[in-house]
Amino acid sequence: MNMDNELEIVDCEEHLWEFIRKLRNNPEVQSGFIENNYISKDDQAKYMGRNSKYYRVCLKKGIPVGYFGVIKNDIRICTSPEYQNQGIGEFMLKELKKIWPKANAKIKIKNKASQALFLKSGYSKTFIILENKNL
Repeated sequence: MNMDNELEIVDCEEHLWEFIRKLRNNPEVQSGFIENNYISKDDQAKYMGRNSKYYRVCLKKGIPVGYFGVIKNDIRICTSPEYQNQGIGEFMLKELKKIWPKANAKIKIKNKASQALFLKSGYSKTFIILENKNL
């Protein structure tokens, strides 16, 4: 079966906010994010109350398997660990580009999987951001 036939992108409605929060707090994916603060249910409700219109959720046969969004032209994308390496991230990025074609991604140097996904999808490395670790 074609993977695209199994996958569907839906608006980020309130009943999906907890899926995103749990995935974002999952230790298996948390290290890939630039900020890895724990997100409480209250924080998620406030944040999504303002920003859910900038997010989409990917369903596989009706089950949430990942999400993507763009805030201030910055891409956020994540696939559930049990569904990684199945082409879902690539599918989501393709769909994201239809909605937000000019959005960019900030990716940690150590996050090789995300770098490979974005490079494969037509993005190029443009900047290197250096942080002062002495602060």
